[in-house]
Amino acid sequence: MPSEFNFFQQWYPLSPVEDIDPQRPTPVTLLGIRLVIWKPKSSETYRVFLDQCPHRLAPLSEGRVEEKTGNLMCSYHGWEFDSQGVCTHIPQAENPEIVTKNQKNYCVISLPVRQANDLLWVWPDGNSAAQAANTPLPLSPQIDANKGFVWSSYVRDLEYDWQTLVENVADPSHVPFTHHGVQGKRENAVPISMEVVQSTSTLIETVINRGMKTTITFVPPCRLEYAITLGDSGEKKLGLVTYCIPVSPGKSRIVAQFTRNFAKTLHHIIPRWWTHVNTRNLVLDGDMIILHQQEKFLQDKQASASWKSIYKLATGADRLVIEFRNWFDQYCGGQLPWEEVGIRITPTPINDHRAVLLDRYSQHTRHCRSCRDALKVIQRLQVGLLVYSITIIAGVALLPDALRIKLGLPLVITAALSMVGYSWLKFQLVPQFYFVDYIHPQKQ
Repeated sequence: MPSEFNFFQQWYPLSPVEDIDPQRPTPVTLLGIRLVIWKPKSSETYRVFLDQCPHRLAPLSEGRVEEKTGNLMCSYHGWEFDSQGVCTHIPQAENPEIVTKNQKNYCVISLPVRQANDLLWVWPDGNSAAQAANTPLPLSPQIDANKGFVWSSYVRDLEYDWQTLVENVADPSHVPFTHHGVQGKRENAVPISMEVVQSTSTLIETVINRGMKTTITFVPPCRLEYAITLGDSGEKKLGLVTYCIPVSPGKSRIVAQFTRNFAKTLHHIIPRWWTHVNTRNLVLDGDMIILHQQEKFLQDKQASASWKSIYKLATGADRLVIEFRNWFDQYCGGQLPWEEVGIRITPTPINDHRAVLLDRYSQHTRHCRSCRDALKVIQRLQVGLLVYSITIIAGVALLPDALRIKLGLPLVITAALSMVGYSWLKFQLVPQFYFVDYIHPQKQ
């Protein structure tokens, strides 16, 4: 039975705009389709093409933005494409008419794009551009400076599927346990009673009235957001806006925006990268291994049974998970459209390599400009501190005996402090950008 929900005729945010490098093409995968993000020199906005040169199908993401023309150049044979995907130059062409007469045949597939709410959006169906133009972006009302909100963005690739990601974000009851000591505490866990306010093909909305009033909204296929009201006055508002992106079987991407209308000065003082390495990455680390394995167990069991009998959903805290799974069954046939892009799903074993599952560099740092830039600065600072320590110690050794105590001792102390700083950077801070093992039984 064909799916009622068309995953390809939807808007998806690929990345925060601030994290995209305008100087070079960036590869990204959406719904199993390899895409390339790039910025023409003459344009203020990015473009998204199918990541295949029409000549010999070389990846355009390995190409470059040509300095003279500002067009995207394929690094295999130098073919160039303008902002609309039209081929403008073939270096091997004996006659210029080869290009001008065959532009439609030689063009790259260009997808509809928009930039809004600090995110780059793409519509993955290049054949329905008119529909894309008339379809509003699934924007959050909480990302609005005019309403007094400030926010920061975060992106990470995940080692589990889209439906597992949606199901997890839709489940607030796991937070005090999975994220113990990071976002909550086990001993503070309480029953969560959810009320389903709406449930249609285009919207699921639930409300939690106990404690802080929380509204959880799912706008298929990707926007899942929390709107939280703090205090009795209702003036302070806190939000989590997540976009759950289907990448490929067993892979997904989360683009998240953390918003609030208070403590704005603190928002501007704390560096974005510091929040990422100390909080955001920790939260995703806490989920990663559990969800990767849970997903494999569920896939194995679904070969002979439904999730309705496999899962034991006994409490009100499971209401939104149930609504999402029912929506997925009813409108999507319980599966993503991998076959439509030529992907055949085959069972894969559990990945037990923790360094791969929790690879912060590959999953986040290389995608995040704030973290990339901070890492470069920290690595240069390491070199500076090491050079300073070695230089000072060597210099003090050459001082006359009369100056060695008077001048040399203070210098050696600074050299020692410099080495302490170097060691902290090397063994404590730098690993935060690469890999930190997350072992739940050790979280006290």
